[in-house]
Amino acid sequence: MEIWLNQLLQWLALPQHGLGTVFVVSFISATLLPMGSEPAVFGLVKLNPELFWPVIGVATAGNTLGGMLSWWMGWGTHQAVDRWKQSSSDRQALKWLEKLGPKACLLSWLPVVGDPICAVAGWLKMPFWPCTLYMATGKFVRYLVMTALLLWVFPG
Repeated sequence: MEIWLNQLLQWLALPQHGLGTVFVVSFISATLLPMGSEPAVFGLVKLNPELFWPVIGVATAGNTLGGMLSWWMGWGTHQAVDRWKQSSSDRQALKWLEKLGPKACLLSWLPVVGDPICAVAGWLKMPFWPCTLYMATGKFVRYLVMTALLLWVFPG
């Protein structure tokens, strides 16, 4: 798998594919696969500062669609599983997510726990479109702040 992923990243290497690369990497990184999109976003903006807003938009769209895929995977898993044995910590986490509702998807930008939150939102059958709106909002703010901060820290 590592070789395949390495070859895919080489094929999508910046700047030859630009916004397409950012979209694919952002999409994949929003699924449960361990990958980060920030280097691709920062790299393209650093190479092409005039693409700041298009890159933020494309990264947000790709990452949100990846989060939507995680939501559907969680929903589908719930449909396929009749019973799920839970530990007390699992029950507490589920209670917390149920209490927050779709707003929990604002946290989809967080490393490690963000992507599973989208899947659990689907598992809990939270409303799809409100979850998507909160995912997109959280992811947009993350890309905007992260890219602006990196450009400030590493100018010119």
